[in-house]
Amino acid sequence: MVSKIIGVAGAGSWATALSVLLAHKGYTVRMWSRHAALAKEITITRENIRYLPGVIVPPAVEVTVHIEEAVREADAVVFAVPSHAFREVLQSALPHLSGTGLIINAAKGIEEDSLRRLSQAFAEVAGPQALERYVALSGPSHAEEVGRQVPTAVVAASSSIKSAEYAQDLFMCDNFRVYTNPDVAGVELGGALKNVIALGTGIADGLGFGDNTKAALMTRGLAEITRLGITLGANPLTFGGLAGVGDLIVTCTSMHSRNRRAGMAIGRGKSLEEALAEVGMVVEGVRTTRAARRLSELYGVNMPITEQMHEVLFEGFSPETAVNKLMTRGKKHETEEVALAAAALGKSQF
Repeated sequence: MVSKIIGVAGAGSWATALSVLLAHKGYTVRMWSRHAALAKEITITRENIRYLPGVIVPPAVEVTVHIEEAVREADAVVFAVPSHAFREVLQSALPHLSGTGLIINAAKGIEEDSLRRLSQAFAEVAGPQALERYVALSGPSHAEEVGRQVPTAVVAASSSIKSAEYAQDLFMCDNFRVYTNPDVAGVELGGALKNVIALGTGIADGLGFGDNTKAALMTRGLAEITRLGITLGANPLTFGGLAGVGDLIVTCTSMHSRNRRAGMAIGRGKSLEEALAEVGMVVEGVRTTRAARRLSELYGVNMPITEQMHEVLFEGFSPETAVNKLMTRGKKHETEEVALAAAALGKSQF
């Protein structure tokens, strides 16, 4: 069945970009905004001037402040709200959702209080039986570029291949390629944790460091993301794909990245509060840093970059001190787990 009515919960840059994409594919899109002034502005000007300026919102995108109007009778609903608001918005929408419609989550984060991934939060709200209708959409996809139809590739992850392929068909077009992946845990963790590393590369840029530093942070950041991911049940191959290294690259290097821009402001000497005010939109990596550090402590996973990011953001350490602590750590093998396993077997690779 081809969807004709798509609900979109959220009216920020990513929600708007996905709404525009879906409207261009011929669907009727009902986008929900929490703010009446924003909904009115988009309806009148056909542009989300605050969050996605320069992108025309087609007439097929209807904007409402009533979430039940956005999701009722929808063949699929896209949740594109900040990760910390996902559970609350889902609870508001749930009574009005179709019992068979697809739920596509486009947010990237980990719940700070519960340490739940968003699919786990979804299961707690909607029931574990509903997970077969849940899809996580992730990958290197800045809203500013998707809205302008710049060629982009992402991943649709679900425990149900039928649901993943449904989402694939829903979004896929000439400029938006969608792959499927059954590893929901890996896709969600990759999408969330890369924001922590992007804050770090932004700080390095703000300090005036170069490409060498950025490459080191990205590579070693991917290593610690993978360590935690494997511990939490993810497939390590996922972190070598679009939702892992792909999203890490784009978030750590692009000026579209809110996390990188916030990090740059901190590297130039601004406080966290000043950096967030300068960006003016949600910076997911801040909350995720706290959650990732707690997960690393809970499961005994070594995540030195995450630890230093936590000290800079929340414990008053200077960025320079964090860099020094990372650079003067004890000697390590690059593939530490491989080296330790080989030593345990009495084999040497050196």
